[in-house]
Amino acid sequence: MDTTKEATINESMVRVFSPENDDIEILDSGRSITDVIDRKVKELGSQHNSSCRLAAHHIPGVVNTPEIFDIFEIKCFFFQGKDEPFHVLNLDDILEKHNRWITRLPRVKPFYAVKCNNTPAVIRMLIALDTGFDCASKAEIELALSLGVTPDKIIYAHPTKPRSHIRYARTHRVNVMTFDNEEELLKISLTHPQAKLVMRIAVDDSKSLLRLNAKFGVRLSSVSKLLECARRLNLEVIGVSFHVGSGCTGSLAFKQAITDARYAFDIANSAGFQMRLLDIGGGFPGTENFIEVKFEEFSEVINKALDELFPPANGLEIIAEPGRFYVDSAFTLAVNVISKRVEDTDERSGKYRKDYSSEKMMMYYISDGVYGSLNCLINDPFHDKVEPWPLRDFIFHLLSFLQAVDNSEPRYYSVIWGPTCAGSDKVTESCWIPELHVGDWLLIDNMGAYSLSTSTDFNGFERAHIYPVVTAKTWLAIHQSCLKNTIN
Repeated sequence: MDTTKEATINESMVRVFSPENDDIEILDSGRSITDVIDRKVKELGSQHNSSCRLAAHHIPGVVNTPEIFDIFEIKCFFFQGKDEPFHVLNLDDILEKHNRWITRLPRVKPFYAVKCNNTPAVIRMLIALDTGFDCASKAEIELALSLGVTPDKIIYAHPTKPRSHIRYARTHRVNVMTFDNEEELLKISLTHPQAKLVMRIAVDDSKSLLRLNAKFGVRLSSVSKLLECARRLNLEVIGVSFHVGSGCTGSLAFKQAITDARYAFDIANSAGFQMRLLDIGGGFPGTENFIEVKFEEFSEVINKALDELFPPANGLEIIAEPGRFYVDSAFTLAVNVISKRVEDTDERSGKYRKDYSSEKMMMYYISDGVYGSLNCLINDPFHDKVEPWPLRDFIFHLLSFLQAVDNSEPRYYSVIWGPTCAGSDKVTESCWIPELHVGDWLLIDNMGAYSLSTSTDFNGFERAHIYPVVTAKTWLAIHQSCLKNTIN
């Protein structure tokens, strides 16, 4: 890794990858994520005291970095006789995303949105990469601080905050926070009068899958009045923020929002405020499977608008609040087929396809569902479907093998349900996959955003466990960089 061009790495990286922190596994000797998941599936799924390995050398949908690939096998070995779901977290993927960010948006410092995925290993990794953090509650601030984030690296980015949460922020020296109404300013003046305030404006979010500006943001026509209120209360306003909405599908939304922010800046400067911070919010894609706009297109539009309206010479600090961008593709979920029902299609669905066997319909019940990790299917319009990849567990000469299902096998109309008693716990309405059996596994990729952080233990089903991994190459490069920085 070229430390002169890649991510800024500080001494906290040593703590991130210490064995005692979050059980992060360092992959060596060519092992990969596939090995880890394979071993973990063995731990969870096999009733046999035998070794297990993943017979497939390539599983569609899973990150195929050679070292990361072996993780499936490593995680298979220890959970014999169990069937709980689990995630494998690829920390190399987060590093790759960070390097992509700082290359494409060099003027914009990322403040990771903790709400998107609050896994401690994710936060530790981003601490080491010297990002900031967007926290939206007392609990998120508390978590960030407990893991080593310094108060100056936190923006309390929620325009409507409980007074007790504001007091907690003040007590712990978290000073930068957003607002969008007069009542919020009054609360802040009484609970944290020394706060550094960022005014959130409403912008056009019509190109986003999850719109936010009906709920948050002051209209441009009311900016002057709101700033006058801040002036009367003797509060310090230092910047402007906006959010184009989650799952933005149009890059020009950022251009218009930055233009609106320039307008608000000019009003604030004219009112005597010393404006020095611009927060361009979130909305950046974590994968490019669901929308046509790539991150590079977003960054090109943003850079051009910033250079035109907020040129570098003015010394302005520019930040953003990416969440999905950093973690979506870093998590792979493994779920076990815990039950199965077979019905005739003519009796139940009446669906036939000439290119598939369709004389029967399969109904599978898996160990995680929409009340757990897969809640994104009902809560996140950006992630409203999944494409599971089947792995079959079979025994040969006392050895348990996991093998990706052959594409040549007959496929059946299948419905996949979660494990709870709720009739709404449906993972897929219909999909065409080869026949599976109880004990087989399904892998689901791109499960890092708004899944774990919003999962529940409804019906008593435990949340999926998380196994963070990093390649030895990345860990060694980071560790050496930390030692060099310490010596210097």
